[in-house]
Amino acid sequence: MKKSTYYILGLSIVGVLSACSTPEEKTIQQATETVKVEVAQVEASSNKVEIEGSGQLQAVESANISTRMMGQVSEVVVKSGDKVKKGQLLVKISSADLQAKAAQADAGIAQAQAGYDNAAKDYERFQNLHESGSASDKELENMKSRYEMAKAGLDATKNMKKEVMAQFEYLNIRAPFSGTVANTFVKAGDMAAPGHPLVNLESMDEMEALIMVPEAKIQAVKIGQEALIKLKSADLNVKAKVKDVSYSSKNTGGQYLVKLLVEEKNEKLLPGMFVNARIFSSDSSKQSTVKIPKTALVERGQLRGVYTPNGEGIAILRWLRLGEESEGMVEVLSGLSANESYIVNAEGRLYNGVSITQ
Repeated sequence: MKKSTYYILGLSIVGVLSACSTPEEKTIQQATETVKVEVAQVEASSNKVEIEGSGQLQAVESANISTRMMGQVSEVVVKSGDKVKKGQLLVKISSADLQAKAAQADAGIAQAQAGYDNAAKDYERFQNLHESGSASDKELENMKSRYEMAKAGLDATKNMKKEVMAQFEYLNIRAPFSGTVANTFVKAGDMAAPGHPLVNLESMDEMEALIMVPEAKIQAVKIGQEALIKLKSADLNVKAKVKDVSYSSKNTGGQYLVKLLVEEKNEKLLPGMFVNARIFSSDSSKQSTVKIPKTALVERGQLRGVYTPNGEGIAILRWLRLGEESEGMVEVLSGLSANESYIVNAEGRLYNGVSITQ
């Protein structure tokens, strides 16, 4: 009885193991058909290392325009979205204090002008008297000093008027460059104060991306390197170059700021848009980037791989760890090396262990 029990139990275990074998394992043993396939060789890019970062677009020329004068906003000439030219009027501000200073300067000029005219006439008269011997040298010298003081006083009041008139420029706020009004921060009746923004103006002619790069990769970033910017909100890639690199992360939490200058103009590029960027750094010490067509991938749930020939006419499914996708190509981080072969097309059903021919 004991021996029979062991025998039956052994048969049961064999049956369970046979039932648990995967279909692909079975096909390796049972493959009898041959599938014709098209094979390609993995191509690696040149020795360019891709450094990734994310950030936002911004206009190269951007300004929050404010005034140096305290006053009441009398008129906001523009609105958000308006395109303006350099020197165009944006905001008008009225200032009773400045008007009073201008009137005071005018009064000072009139008073100084009268004093100057009298001093000039007296000086001219004493010159004639001195020539005829009716005035002494001392009297002429005193009159000359009085004339020069009056002239200096007149010049001072005129310069004061110029200073007051120059301040009127801060009451008529004009565009410092051509661009688009991104925002207005005041309306008629508001009080304008020194340093408080009135209008935000941005030029759409040149755009740049401000991205964050981790400290492990910042040493490989250099000014002038090529980059590719991808908009998150649209399927759009634009070329760029590294414009500026900050080598301090004191105020950015261990991330380093890098500016990328966009090399092509596109109406879809707007300030504030979130972007992903890839900087291409030449470094022969780094491994080359391996890419394969996305159409060659095989998906099994969350896993993705590719069929490869094993050199003996057998197809082997190899799982891969993949990176970025762009323009129909997928970056292979591990699982497939440069110069290895993989199957791109098959005239029959591929499975692990099937016989193949080219």
